[in-house]
Amino acid sequence: MQLTHFDDIQTRHRHIFLSPHFDDAVFSCGGTIGVQVSCGLRPLVITIFGGAPPAGQELSSYAGQVQRGMGFRQDADAAVAARRQEDAKALDYLGADYLWLDYPDAIYRGTPAYYTQESQLIGGDVHAGDLGVDKQLAQDLLALHERLPDTVWYAPLGIGRHVDHQIVCSAADRLIQRGVNVKLYEDFPYVLNADALEARLAEFGSRLEPALVEVSEMLPQRQEAAAMYTSQVPVLFGETTTMHKLMDDYAYNIRPVATVRLERYWTAR
Repeated sequence: MQLTHFDDIQTRHRHIFLSPHFDDAVFSCGGTIGVQVSCGLRPLVITIFGGAPPAGQELSSYAGQVQRGMGFRQDADAAVAARRQEDAKALDYLGADYLWLDYPDAIYRGTPAYYTQESQLIGGDVHAGDLGVDKQLAQDLLALHERLPDTVWYAPLGIGRHVDHQIVCSAADRLIQRGVNVKLYEDFPYVLNADALEARLAEFGSRLEPALVEVSEMLPQRQEAAAMYTSQVPVLFGETTTMHKLMDDYAYNIRPVATVRLERYWTAR
C-alpha cells in the first residue's frame, strides 16, 4: 500500500527499508521483505530519491543519456512516473508498504548539474551542494525514530559508492551513532564487483559485523519482484534470466550450502 507522508507511518511498521532508488530495496533485500510479510509483518520501503526535477529545469546531456538508456525518451516527469509504477507493482507483489520522497535522483540535481558523467555518479564524492540533502534526511529519520523507537532500520552499505547510496548511508549512520538498530544491506548488483564489498567495509574499519537472514523460500519472490523493474533489468543485467542467476549465485555463495540462500546485513559492533 502506498503511503503519502511521514505521518502515515505507524507502529505496525516495525521494519523500515531505506531505498535510495526505486529498485534498491527489492534488488538487495527482497527475500528479507518476503520473509517478514510471510510472518504477518508489514515492512515499509521508503524510496529517498523518488522525485522529479523542478518544473522547467533543463536536463544535462548526461541525464538525457541515462534516461534513454532506460528506455525513457520522454521528459523526466514521465520517466519518474513510469519508475514509480514499476516500484508499486513490485512492492504490492511482495506485500510491503511504500513511501516515495520527493528528492530528485542525482542525475537531476543541481543547476548546473552536479553529476555529468558516470565516474562522478558512481565512485565519486558527494557534491557540496548535496550536503543539505544529507542533513535534512538525517533530521527526518531521527524524528521518525523518536516517534517509533522500536523500529528496525535497513539502509544501503554504500558498496560501489553511488552518490545517492552514500547520502542515504551517511544519514543512516547518524541513527547508528544514536544507538538505533540499523542493518546495512549489501547493495546489489554493485556487490558483485570484485573486492567492492571488502573496500567498503574497510572504510568502516572494524565497526561492523555480519548478520544473516535465510531467504531460501523467498528468493524466488525477490527474483520475480526484481523483474518488474523493466526499465532497469536490461541496463544492469541484460536479461532477466541473467539477473535471476546472479541473485541466486550470490545468495548461495554467502554460505555455500546446496539448499540454503541468504541475505547478509552489517550491524554496528
